[in-house]
Amino acid sequence: MEKLKLHTPDLTAQNIDKLAQLFPNCVTETRDEKGNVTQAIDFDQLRQELSGSIVEGPRERYHLDWPGKREAILAANAPIAKTLRPCRAESVDFDTTKNLFIEGDNLDALKLLQETYLGKVKLIYIDPPYNTGNDFIYKDRFTTEKPQYDLLTGEVDESGNRMVLNTEAYGRFHSAWLTMMYSRLRLARNFLREDGSIYISVDDKEVHNLRKMCDEVFGEGNFVGTFIWEKRTNRENRKVISSRHDNLVCYCRDSNRIRQVIRQLAMTDKALANYKNPDNDTRGRWKSDPATAQAGHGTKDQFYVFIAPNGKKHELESGRCWVYTESVMKNEVQEGKIWFGKDGNGVPRVKTYLDAKERGLTPETIWFAEDVATNEIAKNLLKEMFGGKSVFDTPKPVDLVKRIIELSSDPDSIVLDFFAGAAVTGHAVFEANKQDGGSRRVLLVQLPEPCPVDSDAYKAGFQTIADVAKERIRRAGKFLQGSESAVGTAQQTLPLQEKFDLDIGFRVLKIDMSNMRDVYYAPDAVAQGDLLAQVDNIRPDRTPEDLLFQVLVDQGVDLALPIAEETITGKKVFFVDGNALAACFDSGITDDLVKEIAKRKPLRAVFRDSSYGSDSVKINVDQIFRLLSPDTEVKSI
Repeated sequence: MEKLKLHTPDLTAQNIDKLAQLFPNCVTETRDEKGNVTQAIDFDQLRQELSGSIVEGPRERYHLDWPGKREAILAANAPIAKTLRPCRAESVDFDTTKNLFIEGDNLDALKLLQETYLGKVKLIYIDPPYNTGNDFIYKDRFTTEKPQYDLLTGEVDESGNRMVLNTEAYGRFHSAWLTMMYSRLRLARNFLREDGSIYISVDDKEVHNLRKMCDEVFGEGNFVGTFIWEKRTNRENRKVISSRHDNLVCYCRDSNRIRQVIRQLAMTDKALANYKNPDNDTRGRWKSDPATAQAGHGTKDQFYVFIAPNGKKHELESGRCWVYTESVMKNEVQEGKIWFGKDGNGVPRVKTYLDAKERGLTPETIWFAEDVATNEIAKNLLKEMFGGKSVFDTPKPVDLVKRIIELSSDPDSIVLDFFAGAAVTGHAVFEANKQDGGSRRVLLVQLPEPCPVDSDAYKAGFQTIADVAKERIRRAGKFLQGSESAVGTAQQTLPLQEKFDLDIGFRVLKIDMSNMRDVYYAPDAVAQGDLLAQVDNIRPDRTPEDLLFQVLVDQGVDLALPIAEETITGKKVFFVDGNALAACFDSGITDDLVKEIAKRKPLRAVFRDSSYGSDSVKINVDQIFRLLSPDTEVKSI
């Protein structure tokens, strides 16, 4: 039931609406006197619309601007005092897997991961909120009250919710979405390899804004293409226009390496059927292609009247030239590489042999449902995996993401998805690795967004979308341990790779406040009387493994490297990837322990600052390593 407004009409808002009907290009978003973003009229633009001559105004330039853009830049650049805490209980094959599942805000995650995976990611695929008016939007809020600049991601309401609906009635409808995306894309670019690329799913509502934003972030010259995906095959008769497609916007890091960014697709059965051998050519199966090209591509030697072996003359059509010069064409005829039809009277065509080189299909900008599936197929697959429960409303098809993986990833590359949703990217990477024997790694990031209490996911026992995502890849892994896999339109049997160890695990790492007490970052905020309580600068609820992962993040060490745990002189010592890093956070560290670790000659050694058994031990550490392992970098936390 609609409530009475109980106030007089807002005439200013009504006038803006009237002007918007007449001059939609004059309506913009700006800040009011309280700093809130609201709709407004661009008076300079309106004056120009009502004038017969050029009106003086602000200097014109070609760019995309919106209220909140500077905040987005600030949010992307601001440091954070957070860490990643391992969660073994929710992980699969924690000690051996190379895959990561980061639970938390993706802006924080990108900042925490950028040192480790800078320039190492081959492919990024994201399916962000489409900004339909019903989507949740991340709202980034920050403050500069402290010198160290504390970035708080996620504005909370009275109920503690970290996200808000971005309805079209909200004055900042487009600006909020752009601000949210801009900061994340700026950070994402740093992850890409020189031959890397990013694919972004988006609908028609924001695709134009996304293109302009990506032109600025990645460079207009690095635009690869917009792929149109047929997301449905049935007509929506309840709507004025039935939306049948979504967009996949693709940019690369360096367009000079476009051949490494986009590869050809594997030959399909339909494509292979075009290769035949009606004349028993010893070179094998072939198909015929036109022997002419556009005239503008040829030289003067490619314009002539060609006389076939049977004496028939073949003249060029207007605007065409032969693909070969006359001498080359005659040579190709002698070698049997030109086809004139079964009776020899046909138009000459060039034979293209299947085995002449590695054949593939050039990807096209339209991806049909029969090749990459639909939203309905994706949703039905997820329901099948979860016993008939619809645990996620808008999953993307596994085949769609596998198409992206086929085009733009290497068998041993890293794939990143920082809007993981129902973890379709993780599922697709597992599938792709099984089919081609690859060892791709996947990094997934998902906010623990609460599942609505009336949803199937909540009724099935899932508290958050992140919980759904983790369970989805657990179940996908179980499918792949056997020979059956639910992909596409039906259950399919994939070829098992003999002597191939498929990595279907993932390490769960959760974003949390730093392991260090606040005094570590803001010592001037601690009163003199509290100093004795701050002798230990580590939060009391943190484990040695928590400290280890903060060190890995800080040092830019791969978070999926194997971790060994040993007891040396009664103390627990972690060794990461053999000797890449040695760390001990137990109390009572002695010279003997330090000597034993130094004998291993690790690249890095880390100790807890408050754990030394005595001041003399703390002083001796550098001397011991300088003597036994001079190349080791020694640090304390």
